[in-house]
Amino acid sequence: MMQCLRREPKRSRSDELVYEAHRKAAASENGRLIGLEGDADLQFLLAGGELLKVRSNSWKKNRTFKLQEDCRTIWQESRKAMRSSQTFSIDDIEAVRLGRQSEGLQKYTEEALEDRCFSIIFKGRRKNLDLIASSKEDACKWVTSLEKVITNLRNLSSKQKTEHWIYNCMRNADKNSDNKMSLKELKHFLHQINIEVDDEYAQMLFAKCDKSKSGQLEGSEIEYFYKLLTAREEIDVIYDKYAQTNRQMSAKDLLSFLQNEQQEGVSLDDALKLIEKYEVDNAAKEKQQMTKDGFLMYLHQPEGMILNPAHKDVYQDMTQPLSHYFISSSHNTYLMEDQLKGPSSTEAYIRALMKSCRCVELDCWDGSDGEPIIYHGYTLTSKILFKDVIKAIKEYAFKTSEYPVILSLENHCSLEQQKLMAKHMTSILGDALLAKPLGDEMPTTFPSPEELKGRFLIKGKRLNKLEEAFSPSSTTDENESISEDDEAADMVEDAEKKPKKSKKMKLAKELSDLVIYCKSVHFQGFEHARESQEFYEMSSFKEGKAEKLAEESANEFVCHNVDKLSRIYPAGSRADSSNYNPVPLWTAGCQIVALNFQTPSDEMDLNQGWFLPNGMSGYLMKPEFLRDRASEFNPVNLTKGKWLQHKTLHVMVISAQQLPKINKKKESSIVDPLVRVEIHGVPADAASRETDYIEDNGRGCPSA
Repeated sequence: MMQCLRREPKRSRSDELVYEAHRKAAASENGRLIGLEGDADLQFLLAGGELLKVRSNSWKKNRTFKLQEDCRTIWQESRKAMRSSQTFSIDDIEAVRLGRQSEGLQKYTEEALEDRCFSIIFKGRRKNLDLIASSKEDACKWVTSLEKVITNLRNLSSKQKTEHWIYNCMRNADKNSDNKMSLKELKHFLHQINIEVDDEYAQMLFAKCDKSKSGQLEGSEIEYFYKLLTAREEIDVIYDKYAQTNRQMSAKDLLSFLQNEQQEGVSLDDALKLIEKYEVDNAAKEKQQMTKDGFLMYLHQPEGMILNPAHKDVYQDMTQPLSHYFISSSHNTYLMEDQLKGPSSTEAYIRALMKSCRCVELDCWDGSDGEPIIYHGYTLTSKILFKDVIKAIKEYAFKTSEYPVILSLENHCSLEQQKLMAKHMTSILGDALLAKPLGDEMPTTFPSPEELKGRFLIKGKRLNKLEEAFSPSSTTDENESISEDDEAADMVEDAEKKPKKSKKMKLAKELSDLVIYCKSVHFQGFEHARESQEFYEMSSFKEGKAEKLAEESANEFVCHNVDKLSRIYPAGSRADSSNYNPVPLWTAGCQIVALNFQTPSDEMDLNQGWFLPNGMSGYLMKPEFLRDRASEFNPVNLTKGKWLQHKTLHVMVISAQQLPKINKKKESSIVDPLVRVEIHGVPADAASRETDYIEDNGRGCPSA
């Protein structure tokens, strides 16, 4: 993330008027480019205003904020000695939330200010920006206006984004703001967009566009320069191959492309819908034809992605038992950074849930004031209230996916605070909390994700068998001791290389009774699980133990996971919140493969890609051979026959544009891009291929 610092130069009155006129013209053009020309909300942000910035009880200061004329950068006043202003990009904003929804505002402001508060939530690990407006109406105006600009920018097509970006790069290159471009300014512009050319080529390009021979480009000449710059010859080849109707694509031509090149099972009606949606020429649209510009527009849309459009929404059977699905899962969900001294935050839960995570972890400990807290035990990570976490989960659990959320409790609390945990979950989650089995009889298998829509399931220890939910026994006593699975102690164990001692803990009946379909039990081997473990009893495995089972007892693990849930979690030695490879555990049928969502990594990219289909529901149905109790599937040792059916995947790499610089500090830096395609799966399927690279072939934008 780049942060721009600057001091505004002093200008004369006449210069100021000229500058302001150009600024307004640029803002108007950018408003048009993002579809908000003359919009009142956009004008409100461009005018800006004063807000109270909140950092702590003692740090609350008035600061001016306003949208810059590029319509994608927010300028904020800074009073620090070394700088007078700073900016952040609209692209860096994850969300804007009205009210006291951030931890900072809840902690440092009074409840009476609720309707004047709002927060800007950034992507990545950047801290929230907590703000207070002068009135309720002003706060609402800031939030709705920001949300409108964010939505419009995100909904721009690739072509529109390119136009917006190039326009602003051209404007920055126009040093004297005369709306003309000299040869020197053209060279500066090309450098800005990461295109390095020699003087001879730049002069040739300039001369080609300078039709008036005036020594400057303006108006239509700049438009012609833009067309030369954005020409896509590689797309022309593909388009011309299928444009068999008066040099344009008819609906039948487009259908042929979709079926032959995109390998999509679509109909003529689907092709007509694409023409109606993306064709930019009304005359061509009336003829039910697609021009080259319309075709390029389509290629840049979600329908042109490698993801099968039919899989964008929920398309799988969601009525099978819960154990028949992979479930997107998070480890130590409360952490924003590392496992030793990083901050804990309700925001971490919100971010995981908004990514369709369906199993979150809560490490619960006694709080000093009688309220249970969540943090990573035996470390210096900060602490947050259990009840605040439950409130955040309640608010955001089903915004991205309506399918069930599992709350995985690691319980270290005393009996009294356990009872308070149960009370908070019952009162805050209400009827959404599953507090008894579905139906009137003792079940023999899991309910389905469809049956559990909008419900919360508690994973944790239970004092008795599930049958007790139908005929409660008076003999169940909260003073009974049960063995404690302590993931927090794993870090100590891994560090000291000593096996952890089995500990006993007291469990409150009120908390125990909330555990229905996800009762935590210690794993005692596959034979014991087959003979003695109930379907609702599940085990958690540290990554090393799980990987060993997946390697040495793969088929047994597969069969075990057909009707029982398995949860995998990272080793305690991963103090930096790094991740392990989830693929070998998925291929063994493990459902809840928990990763550190707070850490960007190849493993998290795999996780997000894995759960992208099926409507990003957080649930993905396992293939038939991972749902069959009699399955002979062994991902490590595939025998010849039905398991080894070789297929070849053909991928055509067309081109790439606007790639970012790797070394932003080095002015002359240009990337040498290549494309790598990887297949992840069972060892027999794992493969990787990459294209050759051409030196200094980068075409990008430093701030992309």
